[in-house]
Amino acid sequence: MPTEEALLCPSKETSGDGESKYECHFALQLHPCLCVLTLAETQTQRPGTQESGQTKKRAPLVRGTVSPPLPVPGNIPRPPYVGTEYVPEIAKEIQMHDKEGIVHMRAACELAARVLDYAGTLVKPSVTTDEIDKAVHKMIIDAGAYPSPLGYGGFPKSVCTSVNECMCHGIPDSRELQDGDIINIDVTVYLNGYHGDTSKTFLCGEVDEASKRLVKVSTLFCGADLSTLFCGADAILALAAYYFCPPCFSCVLKARLSAGLPVTEECLLRGISTCKHGTSFKKIGRRIRYTILHRFLSHGCDVLATGNNRPGQMIEGQTFTIEPIISMGSIECDMWDDGWTAVTTDGSLAAQFEHTILITRTGAEILTKC
Repeated sequence: MPTEEALLCPSKETSGDGESKYECHFALQLHPCLCVLTLAETQTQRPGTQESGQTKKRAPLVRGTVSPPLPVPGNIPRPPYVGTEYVPEIAKEIQMHDKEGIVHMRAACELAARVLDYAGTLVKPSVTTDEIDKAVHKMIIDAGAYPSPLGYGGFPKSVCTSVNECMCHGIPDSRELQDGDIINIDVTVYLNGYHGDTSKTFLCGEVDEASKRLVKVSTLFCGADLSTLFCGADAILALAAYYFCPPCFSCVLKARLSAGLPVTEECLLRGISTCKHGTSFKKIGRRIRYTILHRFLSHGCDVLATGNNRPGQMIEGQTFTIEPIISMGSIECDMWDDGWTAVTTDGSLAAQFEHTILITRTGAEILTKC
């Protein structure tokens, strides 16, 4: 979940010569994590339709009953936003972690990874997302940490659970998982003043081949992003190199989905191993032709506007998250009246992955890795 992290949003402006240009908004976490929230359009598929006889018919996602927030022991330190409805001010300066800060970041991210790994074992037909929330909550507080989503901008639960067409920020409730569902579980923990943030999309029961391919492609994107990270690059901090997904790129994605390429998280690790000194931030966007999910500035984060040509550097000791969201259909979304749950307008499935990364002198290191 992008708690106290950046939410990117491209906005059109007109330059003095009359040409339009895109500007990208971003915000830095207080501790600091830069979150790249992206969405790539792959192919159009109406809910319940068949893809080569392999996509199961399914009912649209419906909300269940949301139980009251779970209590947190008084001895566990809270993030500063807890108990309020506001989102904290965003630091405008790039903040680097010293050795002690990196130790704390590692601890928070390691815990988040373990919690996510455990949460994945709970994904089974008939299990409710509320039950997953309770289990995640208990594991986090038993470790002496605070579940970061709880109370962030009024979010009522301790984890985000986004099922099927839910793109992100799904609120756990009484709905039971169904055979064939896919679910993203987004875990963020607050430990010793630092947030560890990670998410993964899991398969529930017998999932059709199209859904499996969607999840694999989403993992590929995360690996592609990470392969461009490095220390000391002259770059922009705005990653919206392309506002709209070029048609040729959509075709490539469609081909990948159709072919069912055996892409796994191993690709992500291989991508990191190719990191080299000298690549710019903007090449993250140019590498995979981002479409930025612009609807999520509604989180209330203060933002710092930066033009696409502004120089910037990834610096040793900097941490941020990469969070690609891949839709099988429309890139447009509808927001439920809870103010959090974002679902694809056409009901198409969406998959999401996230890691927290540390920039080192020689490359990038995944901190949220079990």
